[in-house]
Amino acid sequence: MKAFSQSPTDPAFVQNPYPFYEQARAAGPFFHWTDYTLTCTGNSAACNAIFRDRRFGREVPAELAPVIPDHLKPFYAVEAHSMLELEPPRHTRLRSLVLRAFTSRRIEALRPEITTLTHQLIDAFPEGDFDLLAHFGARLPVIIIARLLGVPEEMAPDLLKWSNAMVGMYMAGRDRTREDRAIAATEAFVAFLRAYIDERRAKPADDLITHLIAAEESGQRLTTDELITTCILLLNAGHEATVHTIGNGVKTLLETGTQAALSDPEPAIEEILRYDPALHMFTRWAYEDVEVMGHTFHRGDQVGLLLAMANRDPHAWDDPQDFDPKRSAKANVTFGAGLHFCVGAPLARLELQVALPILFQRLPTLALTEPPTYADVYHFHGLKRLMVRR
Repeated sequence: MKAFSQSPTDPAFVQNPYPFYEQARAAGPFFHWTDYTLTCTGNSAACNAIFRDRRFGREVPAELAPVIPDHLKPFYAVEAHSMLELEPPRHTRLRSLVLRAFTSRRIEALRPEITTLTHQLIDAFPEGDFDLLAHFGARLPVIIIARLLGVPEEMAPDLLKWSNAMVGMYMAGRDRTREDRAIAATEAFVAFLRAYIDERRAKPADDLITHLIAAEESGQRLTTDELITTCILLLNAGHEATVHTIGNGVKTLLETGTQAALSDPEPAIEEILRYDPALHMFTRWAYEDVEVMGHTFHRGDQVGLLLAMANRDPHAWDDPQDFDPKRSAKANVTFGAGLHFCVGAPLARLELQVALPILFQRLPTLALTEPPTYADVYHFHGLKRLMVRR
């Protein structure tokens, strides 16, 4: 297996990681990323196989569980109840209870609200040059998820601030300053949600938090700590990725002049999700010895699944480096696959399919006013800002 060195914080990589991915792809299905000391793959078939293979999972094998420093314990106390980090049977129970409340019918019912909010945000755009991320991309998803949960909409700026700070724990090159910011956000988020959940227990409403409280299967319900973590997960994961996808997607549409393709939004949105996704790496642990495409993993080995690299695998797509919004849709790994397939994927797709066509219908002459630049947020991949003019 060939080894490659590439700092994830290198400015050239931040702006365009795809040349490195193609260099690594030439070495075969797997390569060693020395900067992470991690075996990685961006092979579409390998990523799909590992996502679906129960011999791999998110939970750290017990004998490898790290000692959590005292200053990080509040963050990992929340992570301990996250569907994202658990395997069966706990994952099965949590996901089943959440899906009883987070139904496709409840998500689809948001379509008129997303439509109205999209128009309201566009109506409020300033004259002259403005940052589309600040005025649209960052606002729409957090307001929608706040309304869905039943959290007061005026809390949206706090939710946004807390989310941005907490996801800093997953970014390459994090330091103590970033960790302290994440812990402060975690403690504020938990305190707010604990009080709000108590309020909803006393005064139920027609919102997701109330339905999560009421969700029951085989006599089991979510504990308060599980409710808090689930709400944080839905807010952070559902908001952060959608913000980046809106920014990356609008950038790509404007640069390629393909806005008209949104007249058929479903294939266009799937191509946006494939071509430049918001999340570039997810990891899995091996729970036993297992061979994948000629590489043997042993219990305790970790593998990095490079989602954006897999989405441009030439064995899965013709001309994968080209953005083709009329491409026949096929499954990509932007939302994962298998047991941990993103529960928020239907909501993200709905927001994109509703909001982006309206944006370009309302503003057909929308244009970039400066070259967009990506932020140093790997494993995420999103813009610092997106300066446009009507």
